[in-house]
Amino acid sequence: MNTSGRSPATGPSRYEIRLAGTLDPRWAAWLDDMDVTPDADGSTVVHGVVADQAALHGLLARLRDIGLPLTSLTRVPPDTRPDDPTGD
Repeated sequence: MNTSGRSPATGPSRYEIRLAGTLDPRWAAWLDDMDVTPDADGSTVVHGVVADQAALHGLLARLRDIGLPLTSLTRVPPDTRPDDPTGD
């Protein structure tokens, strides 16, 4: 049941997934060509467009298999870059 008042994502959406720990950018190919960016604080941001909810669940399963703890999952507007949260 959707209690947030927003429609669930049914088509392509952009996501930013933050992981505790450093993941080398070479993992991008295994993660459906998502951008993998190690952060200065020792975390990693995985970001990009995911086709639908099924693809998101598949991506999350792959991240689980890598073994780094997931600290956040954010659906972001399509024109927002991870280094520019305002979309400017």
